Amino acid sequence: MTAHSDSENDSTLHDWPQRPWVLAALLGLAALLVYFASDGGEHVPWRMALAAALVFGPLALAFTLAEDRWKAPLVFSGGVALVMAGIAWRATAAGDSYADEEFWIAAGILAVTLSVPLFQAGFHRLRWQTSYKATHFHVWTDAISAAGALAFVGLAWALLLLLSELFRVIKIDLLRDLIDEGWFGWLFSGAAVGAALGVLRNQLKIIGTLQNVVLLVLSILAVPLAAALVVFLGAVALSGLDVLWEATKSATPLLLAIAVGCFVLTNAVVRDEDEQASNSRILRIAGFVLALGILPLAVMAAISMGTRIGQHGLSPERLWALVAIAVAVAYGVGYFVSAIRGRREGWRDLLRQANLHLAVLTCVIAFILALPIFNFGAISASNQLARLESGDVSAQDFDYAALRWDFGDAGRTALAKLAKSENAEIATLAKDAQVLESRPYGRITTSERREISFKADLSEFDDTTANAIRAYLRDEVIFCREGCRVVSLGDIENGELVAVMTKSGYGTNPQLLLVKPGAAKAITQHVVNGRLIHEYEGLQGAPDADGEIELRPFTGYQVFVGGKPASQPFK
Repeated sequence: MTAHSDSENDSTLHDWPQRPWVLAALLGLAALLVYFASDGGEHVPWRMALAAALVFGPLALAFTLAEDRWKAPLVFSGGVALVMAGIAWRATAAGDSYADEEFWIAAGILAVTLSVPLFQAGFHRLRWQTSYKATHFHVWTDAISAAGALAFVGLAWALLLLLSELFRVIKIDLLRDLIDEGWFGWLFSGAAVGAALGVLRNQLKIIGTLQNVVLLVLSILAVPLAAALVVFLGAVALSGLDVLWEATKSATPLLLAIAVGCFVLTNAVVRDEDEQASNSRILRIAGFVLALGILPLAVMAAISMGTRIGQHGLSPERLWALVAIAVAVAYGVGYFVSAIRGRREGWRDLLRQANLHLAVLTCVIAFILALPIFNFGAISASNQLARLESGDVSAQDFDYAALRWDFGDAGRTALAKLAKSENAEIATLAKDAQVLESRPYGRITTSERREISFKADLSEFDDTTANAIRAYLRDEVIFCREGCRVVSLGDIENGELVAVMTKSGYGTNPQLLLVKPGAAKAITQHVVNGRLIHEYEGLQGAPDADGEIELRPFTGYQVFVGGKPASQPFK
């Protein structure tokens, strides 16, 4: 039996009447356990690891489980659960020691997502003999099944809410009370996803037919995109790449997005075998053009990113972008070589073979990048130090704040090294960055921040209070960049209340600060009923910035500027 026929007779394609009930119970229970595992423990590594295992393991099992085939899916889903649990543990435990935890999780999800259709097609048994048609079939049916299940969950919740309101009319609040319970929402959603997924997985042959219809309609878009791509590449060839850099500062994501569009529409034309591919000569030519176009788009994206790295050096985000570009270039090369080697008719079979190899390669790369092998923060920090030491960037233009906030522990270690530099200017600027308590807005040096904070007239305050206010203004420099007024509103129970009236256009309502006795820095406060709240809300109107700032009794106190109320009442 061939790999193709083996996959076609896979029991996952057969109707299993109990599948909806089994998957509803599986995913409902998993969702309930996720609720209890993660409740109140967003920053607890073992909780997040357990939650990730309970999300991804059961989902992988739901897509691969069959009536007479459960051992291999169980082992596979167990592996998925362990991988995602490890990534979640590492990302949660990292804290601020690393700068790219979200990318680890994204890489893990990508690896798992690609591995599911490969497993369904039997890659773990057949290796490179795996049928491309089977793999392509599972990719699309999985996507359609997942989308349909999510849509069903939305409809199920809409119905549940309507029923709860219906029963409330007759004084039965049971459904409303259940909806208000967090555990019920998770249980209901998980069971709904499982039930819908079970029904849809029993109809894979019908979904496969729907897939062909979707691809047929989608392939029509290949013609205008191919024409536009020819015009675009011709214009760039005549005008040079500079016209692209001058037109947009986001050339890299734009080029990659078009390359992804070319990839999707090329495969919509090619399909999984020639018998299903369109007989339209125009569509086939459009698909051929799009296959050739991915490589130049990916190369231009690489040049764009290389230019930006040459200007600003490496960062964790740029390193991840380089990985994405490298994958795009690999696809571009694979498609270009397939198109040239196959020339006319044979190129589609070569492209399908390239798709399988590139999918496996991407899955492996994503898995490796999700593991604790590479530290992109350390690589970036080392590159930034090399640029400073070589003179590629001056001491004044160097982004010290990026080392403090964007590269994790490696960046802060590099910043500490610079603070001990024999170059006095570098050491001073590095020390200035070390004392910042919040990520600065824009590229403003700490020396400039200190100058701005000293623009405020604090003569009415003692030195300790004035220093605490200046420390706040230094970190939140946007308030006084164009000057501001600082007025004491008197002592309250927790310390001295201070109003800062900005003239920078950030807002004309006063910012309330609380300076506690002996505090090194003032803190933003809104005082209501004796409680301190960290964000000021409910400002009323836009009073005259030059008006008198005063406290008036109003169910406690209220700030007035120019005779107009400018805050909520407080005590």
